[in-house]
Amino acid sequence: MTKNPSLFQAIIPIVFLIGLLSINVYLFGDDATYGANQIALLLAAAIGALLAGKIGFSWEHTLNGIVKSISSAMSAILILMLIGSLAGTWLISGIVPALIYYGLDILNPTIFLFAAVIVSAIVSLATGSSWTTAATIGIALVGIGKAMGIHEGVVAGAIISGAYFGDKMSPLSDTTNLAPAMAGTDLFTHIKYMALTTVPTISITLIIFLIWGFTIDSSSSIGTVDEVHQAIASKFTITPWLFLVPAIVVGMILKKVPALPALLAGALLGGVFAIIFQPNIVLEIAGSSGSYWDYYKGVMMALFNETSVATGNGMVDELLSASGMFGMMNTIWLILCAMVFGGVMESAGMLKRIADSIIQYANSTGSLVASTAVTCGFFNLTASDQYIAIVVPGRMFAPAYKDRGLAPENLSRTLEDSGTVTSVLVPWNTCGAYQSTVLGVGTFAYLPYAFFNILSPIMTITFAYVGIKIKKLAEKKDD
Repeated sequence: MTKNPSLFQAIIPIVFLIGLLSINVYLFGDDATYGANQIALLLAAAIGALLAGKIGFSWEHTLNGIVKSISSAMSAILILMLIGSLAGTWLISGIVPALIYYGLDILNPTIFLFAAVIVSAIVSLATGSSWTTAATIGIALVGIGKAMGIHEGVVAGAIISGAYFGDKMSPLSDTTNLAPAMAGTDLFTHIKYMALTTVPTISITLIIFLIWGFTIDSSSSIGTVDEVHQAIASKFTITPWLFLVPAIVVGMILKKVPALPALLAGALLGGVFAIIFQPNIVLEIAGSSGSYWDYYKGVMMALFNETSVATGNGMVDELLSASGMFGMMNTIWLILCAMVFGGVMESAGMLKRIADSIIQYANSTGSLVASTAVTCGFFNLTASDQYIAIVVPGRMFAPAYKDRGLAPENLSRTLEDSGTVTSVLVPWNTCGAYQSTVLGVGTFAYLPYAFFNILSPIMTITFAYVGIKIKKLAEKKDD
């Protein structure tokens, strides 16, 4: 007979997982995500499945939960595969090298981090996607930052801060639409109310990066910039025409073309431009210089295989490399294992049981918002998916907010301030795994510098405890 899990039963898989992940980090370091963490997630899922059986859930029920969880991540997995292909053809076509080449002329080290936040925010606002932002302008900004001698973790932190600001505030973003739907308010009321905490948070972030920029020794990067220019120009034909491809991709997204066909078009156009502008690079990748089929071979290898272009400059060679579709397989493996664990935990009611135990201690508005934020972070850690971290707490806390006389936009804002932005800080979360792979920077390397993402939940909790802009249900009639 099926029964609800006890709190003790619900936390056993979590404790087991945390223990294994801690051991993996100690033994494998940064390499833990290349297999050890995947196995840890599967073992924790096995513990959860055994407990689910003991509680009374059939294996078929648990398996259906796993399949449903994996299905929810399939779109992200397909996007990851296409991002790998796009990165490969944008490298050999000269698009990424050109972005780095011209970016070094426009941006100086003093304002680079500040500008990286703003540029990433604008692109993410326009596209509604932090993922697209990282895969396009983000890759180039990491390359430019490295060429300037700025730590890659700091650069990635600036990019992610800007990208997630745009992702939160854009009406085109899926999470920005999902949060108010779960809370029971409308999209633009949600965005307007969310701006009250988001604008101060991004302002603090910009100030931090602006001050940081003045600590960078710009004079030491002049020689490095010249070397990068020479190395890129010696290998690629650099022309503004190359920017036509990213412009087309961004235009397609603005026209609301779905991400998958837009990214596929961008990857294929990159291959065409590679043949037109960089034929020697394509033949070099193919390993021959013969027939027309060699051009096909070179582009195809960039689409699916790890690709690098040698310039003779070690630092530049490190910048001019791409993983292709094959390079995304490890991240996909991690996502699949994470979704297996999340599926077991959700289908057995363990995640809900843990969250229910948190709600009972929320006696004030501040503690209710704090409990919501903590629960969102908890689901990002355990369910490994930002959508679950929005949907489940949204469903669970909506009655509590209504009972306290709080307008639903209080809940929708908290879901975004804590569920959306903290997902990228978890290595085994779909967002953390994606961003670290695309940007080529480990999650723990950029985590301390993703100031916007760290400050957002703190800001929303602070507003609640202090009582700033906490809208009551009765106030909705006056708006």
